[in-house]
Amino acid sequence: MAETNVYLSLGSNVGDRARNLRAAIDELPHAGVAVKRVSSFYETEPVDLQEQPWFLNCAVEAETHFDAMILLRALREIETKMGSKKLVAKGPRLIDLDILLYGSETMDTPELQVPHPRMHLRRFVLVPLVEIAPEAVHPVLKMTATQLLERTPDRSAVRKLE
Repeated sequence: MAETNVYLSLGSNVGDRARNLRAAIDELPHAGVAVKRVSSFYETEPVDLQEQPWFLNCAVEAETHFDAMILLRALREIETKMGSKKLVAKGPRLIDLDILLYGSETMDTPELQVPHPRMHLRRFVLVPLVEIAPEAVHPVLKMTATQLLERTPDRSAVRKLE
């Protein structure tokens, strides 16, 4: 099966956030995901549910031979293995892994929407993505990651960790 280029968003706001991100990135190759590039880590303001700790986020460019649904299951297994529990929608989490782009494919099922349906509305996704893939194209909106970041209405704080 051919390799597909994918972009993932990772986030953590529970425990040692940087260690959680590194541990999840380290697990990706064991889940059939070959990591090509990783953005810097960014400290980001919670967007949907404000009453929670700030997140650390990053973006990962990778390749996989998995189809999108199998990739989603592999990412959920990493979250479960690391002990992440989604007790509150948009709430605190040890680790969260999302598929942003899966090649140039689009998918809309109850379980998975690709491209990620809110990626163009989230600075915490777009800033790290632009760092590693400024020219990545959103297959529905037909704009690059850079153009999406320039146009997003989101003004939440996103600070690069030094």
